[in-house]
Amino acid sequence: MDNQTTIATVIKNKKTSKRNRVRFHKWRESLPGYVFIAPMVIGSSILILYPIIASFVLSLTNWNFVSGFEGANFVGLDNFITLFQDKIFLKGLTNNFILLLVVPIGLFLSLLLAVFINKKIYLKETFKVIYFLPYISSTVAVALVFQVLFHPSEGPINQFLMALGISNPPHWIADVNWALPSVMIIIIWTSIGLQLILYLAALQNIPKELYEAAEIDGASAWYQFRKITVPLVTPTTFLLLIQGIVHTFKVFDLIKVLTNGGPANSTTIPVFYLYQQGFEELKTGYASAIAVVLFIILIAFTVIQWFGQKKWVNY
Repeated sequence: MDNQTTIATVIKNKKTSKRNRVRFHKWRESLPGYVFIAPMVIGSSILILYPIIASFVLSLTNWNFVSGFEGANFVGLDNFITLFQDKIFLKGLTNNFILLLVVPIGLFLSLLLAVFINKKIYLKETFKVIYFLPYISSTVAVALVFQVLFHPSEGPINQFLMALGISNPPHWIADVNWALPSVMIIIIWTSIGLQLILYLAALQNIPKELYEAAEIDGASAWYQFRKITVPLVTPTTFLLLIQGIVHTFKVFDLIKVLTNGGPANSTTIPVFYLYQQGFEELKTGYASAIAVVLFIILIAFTVIQWFGQKKWVNY
């Protein structure tokens, strides 16, 4: 009996030792990977996770960062209650939802241009560079240029319209009704470059045999576009859709330089109002509440798109 117990103990110890060696080898093999990803994980934690957590905490206080942490007082949900009674914030939120229209419009125009360039245009690389230049240009420089172009009386655009016989052209960024559409035009113009490049890459991955078979069957160009091109570029559309929606909620530098939120808050959006409250009015807790609301809205949009894409994205 003792011998059997001893043998069983030895076997058990050998199995344990073997498992420990396997674990040690796996750990040693994984260690270089952890070392390489450590800077990214640490950086993401410090630059992304910590600010998100801090924003949630600060949104429950009336903290002013100039007064230091000892000046922070817990106010609960008061900031959020005040926020949804704030007419400027609600106006900005409405403006931001209107601004979302630039995403489908920009995607449609980009896809049409991509199809046209892919089939009908020589010197494709040249056109890619031309359309991509606005995307990589400085936003501040773009805003300053359009300040001149959209000048209500001396701007080249209105001068051209008046030369065509339009006696009362839009006042663009100086008009409450035209300021936000002006911003939307610029956003579409600057975003087309990246979208065009990605759509061109997607189009080149579509088998030409599909178009040849459709032509043999007598399908029109519009039918081919709707039934072949559009469904097969949906993964790219899904990517650009998420990117575009996120981008519209963080348009700051263009609005700051071009209109400064005016006239009469017609181009104010939540992220710009956040800047005003946090860095001009020094209401850090209130600004954090705006950041939390934006975070929740973007998470909701992302979740809806993620589950919705199963019905319309073809992989």
